Amino acid sequence: SMEIMNKNLFTFCCTSVLFPIALLISKILKIDFQNKSNPLTKAGILFSVNQMLYILIVMWVYSAVPHKMVMVFAMVFGAHLMPFSWLYDSKNYLFFSIFIPIISLIVGIYCKPYIVAFIMLVIEIIFSILLALENKTISN
Repeated sequence: SMEIMNKNLFTFCCTSVLFPIALLISKILKIDFQNKSNPLTKAGILFSVNQMLYILIVMWVYSAVPHKMVMVFAMVFGAHLMPFSWLYDSKNYLFFSIFIPIISLIVGIYCKPYIVAFIMLVIEIIFSILLALENKTISN
């Protein structure tokens, strides 16, 4: 329906500001986002940028099966975390790269998109907390 299409378009628009927000947060936290001296920085950037290609799949779902777009978007997001598990040697990235697509699929098949979005919000909060704890453990 047109209402779902409009909500999905709003979702795309909201996600377009995520990268600039990430840059802002890295500046606030004094994180060298583009550490040129680290040879792995290029890999990290490639791991992030390649998601833009996967967004094409989400765009197709937007037009073909609009009520499943949020589910597919969540699956693509979750799956794109896997290479970061290697880059950061992180069990949390590995776990969530598998967990998010599976949960998104299960919830997305049986529930409305706003339920998928809410569950993703909760998962992202938990993921962020676990990453902070993991980082704190490594730092000590």
